[in-house]
Amino acid sequence: MAKGVNVKVDLHYLRNIGMIAHIDAGKTTTTERLLFFTGKIHKVGEVHDGAATMDFMDQERERGITIMSATTTCFWKRGDVSHRINIIDTPGHVDFTAEVERSLRVLDGAVVIFDGKMGVEPQSETVWRQANKYHVPRICFVNKLNLIGGDFYMSYNSIKERLSSSAVVLQLPIGREYDLKGTVDILERKAYMYKSFEDLELYEAEIPADLVSKVDEFRTELIEKVVEVDDALMERYLNGEEISVAELKAALRRGVITGRIFPVLGGDSRSPIATKILDAVVDYLPSPLDIDAPIGFDAKTGEEVKIIPEDTEPFRGLVFKIIDDPHVGSLAFVRVYSGVLQKGTYIYNSTKKLRERASRLLLLHANHREEIDETRTGDIVAVVGLKDSFTGDTVCEEKNPVLLSKIEFAEPVVSVAIEPKTKADRDKLGESLGRLLREDPTLRVHTDIETNETILEGMGELHLEIIVDRLKREFGVEANIGAPQVAYKETIQVPSKGEGKFIKQSGGRGQYGHCWLSIEPLPEGGFEFTNDIKGGAIPKEYVPSIEKGVKDTLLSGVVAGYPVVDIKVSVYDGSFHDVDSSDIAFQIAGSMALKDAMSKAKPILLEPFMKLDIYVPEKFMGDVTGNISSKRGQIEGSETKSGIVVVHCKAPLSEMFGFANELRSITSGRGSFSMEFSHYAKVPQTIVEKIAGIRATPKQ
Repeated sequence: MAKGVNVKVDLHYLRNIGMIAHIDAGKTTTTERLLFFTGKIHKVGEVHDGAATMDFMDQERERGITIMSATTTCFWKRGDVSHRINIIDTPGHVDFTAEVERSLRVLDGAVVIFDGKMGVEPQSETVWRQANKYHVPRICFVNKLNLIGGDFYMSYNSIKERLSSSAVVLQLPIGREYDLKGTVDILERKAYMYKSFEDLELYEAEIPADLVSKVDEFRTELIEKVVEVDDALMERYLNGEEISVAELKAALRRGVITGRIFPVLGGDSRSPIATKILDAVVDYLPSPLDIDAPIGFDAKTGEEVKIIPEDTEPFRGLVFKIIDDPHVGSLAFVRVYSGVLQKGTYIYNSTKKLRERASRLLLLHANHREEIDETRTGDIVAVVGLKDSFTGDTVCEEKNPVLLSKIEFAEPVVSVAIEPKTKADRDKLGESLGRLLREDPTLRVHTDIETNETILEGMGELHLEIIVDRLKREFGVEANIGAPQVAYKETIQVPSKGEGKFIKQSGGRGQYGHCWLSIEPLPEGGFEFTNDIKGGAIPKEYVPSIEKGVKDTLLSGVVAGYPVVDIKVSVYDGSFHDVDSSDIAFQIAGSMALKDAMSKAKPILLEPFMKLDIYVPEKFMGDVTGNISSKRGQIEGSETKSGIVVVHCKAPLSEMFGFANELRSITSGRGSFSMEFSHYAKVPQTIVEKIAGIRATPKQ
C-alpha cells in the first residue's frame, strides 16, 4: 500500500463520473481503456478473460459481469491543464441496480454506454431513468461498432426515440464493422483516425467524401440544439452570423450540464477512440462547481442549509457504500460535498446522532488502495473506522450538524430459505449476514414466524446466488438453500373498522385493553398510523402499544400470511381499566382489532410482475409468445434489431423461475432475455387459494 498526500486539484478541473449501461454493453472494458490511455494502468485486462482490474471479485471474474461498483482515479491532460477524473464503474445486471442507484446519487456526470448492435436495451432505459431522478448530466457512447451488425445510426435513433429527443450527434464514426477506423468531430469538422488498437494517439485526416453531407446535416442539427441554450447565440444564428467553435462548445457544455442536451459519440472503446470519450468528459461534463450541491437541513432545527463546495466550509459528506474488507474492516465510501477531513479525526454521523473516528483515509483503484492524510471537497474516498455508519448516512462536523437526503432503494421481490449445515455454520451465519446487510441495502433477512426458517430476500435469483456464494467463500458458511420464492404482499381494497378487546383475569391483577381501529387503502403506498382519539377514551401512553401491535400484525396478513402494505390505520375509540390496563394488553388489543378490520376490508394478495425483453430469431417468435401467454404473461409488442426479434412483455415472477432453461430449449440455445421488476398486481383467486393452502401446510 502506498502512502501519500491527496493531490490538490482546482475543483474546476475535477470530474466525478459513472459508467452506466445495459449488461454487456462494454462499461468495464471502456473503463479499462480509459485507465490505459491516461497511464493509470499499463496493461489492459479483458473482461472475458477474467483479467479486468475493475472486476476484482472472484464472482465477477468467473461470470464476466460487474457485481459491485468499483472506484478509481485517473488524470487526463487537456491543453495545458491536467484534469482529475474519479470514475465509478457500475453493474449492468438489473439484480444489482442498487449499485447504480447509490453511485448516481453522488456523481456529477455519467457516460452511458450502448451496444452498437442493439441500441437502447432494457437496462439502458432503467439507468437513464435513475440518472433523470438525480439530474445527472450525461454523454452517450455507442460502442462495439466494429462488430457485425454494429449500426451507429440505428442506435442513435433508438436513443432519440426511447430515451430523449435532446440527444444530438457530436461525433460520427468513420467506417463500420471491421472497417471502423476513426471518428469525425462535427463541431470542429475534423476527422481523427488510427491505424491499430496499439496506437496511443489519433492522427488528423481529411473527412471521407462519403461523410461530408452527413457531417453537414448533423452539424446543423447540433448547432440548432446548442443555440437554444443561449438567447444571444440564437439571435445571432437566426441573423445568419457565424458562431465560433469555442462559443458553440461553451454553450454545448451549458446545455449538457443543465440536462438539455445529450451528446452522442460512437466507435470501439478498445481503440484510441476512447481518448475522445476522455476529451468529452473534460469538455462537457460538470465539475462540482457547475451543479447544484445537495440540499442540507440543520439537524437541530430542520431549516434548510446551503452546501457550498469549498474546502473552507464545514466538512459535510454522504456515505453511499459500505464494503466489509477482511484486512482493514469496514470501508465507508464517502462523497465529500464541502470541507476537509483529516485522518485520525472524529466526525459526526448526524443520521445516527453519534461520533465516529475516521482512523484512515484511502483512495481506491478497484481493490488497490493508496493511503492519504486528508480528503477535500469533491473527493470520493474510503474511510476506515466508521463502525456504525450505513449507506445513506450523513457525516459532518459535530458543531455544524446537517442532514442530507437519504438514498431510496427498491424492495426485494425474491426470497430463499437458508439453513446452516452444522452448528458451527449456524454460529457464523448471523454475524456473516450482518456484515452483508451493511454492504447491501437491497438485501433483507428475517425469520419466518411459522417455520422458524431464516429467509433471505433480494432483487433476483442471481443476486441471492451471489450472496450465498459469498457466504461460502468469504465467510466459510456452508448452508442448504431452498427454492426461490416470490415476495408476495397483501393489501386491502375498501375502508373498514375493527374492534379488539383483551381481558384476562387469573387472580390478582388482570389484563385489560380495548380499542377500535379504522383502516383504509393508502393509494400513495406505505404505512400510516394516526391517533384520532378524542375525550380520553384511551390514555395517550397506551397508543404506542396499540401501534406496536398493529405493526407486528402487518407482518402477516389475513389472506395468506404475507406482509401487508399500502394501508392507513387510525385508532379512534376504546376503553381502559384504571388498574388492569397495561401496555401488553393494548398491544394485543391493537392486533385483534386490525385482524378484525382487515377481514372486512376485502383483502387481496399482490404479486410482483416483471418486465421482460426476450431476444430470439424470428422463427422462434411464435413458440416464445405462446410460452409467455401460458404463464399469464402479457405481450406488449415486438421489434426487430439486427435480424433478432425483441419481444416486449410482462409476466408474474412466480411463473418465471426456470424460464432461462425453457427459452434455451425452445430456441435451441439461441434465445436470451433480460428481466426487471415492473409493478405489483392482484393475484387471481384460484391461485390465491393454492398459495394460501401451501402456506397453511406444515413443513415436514
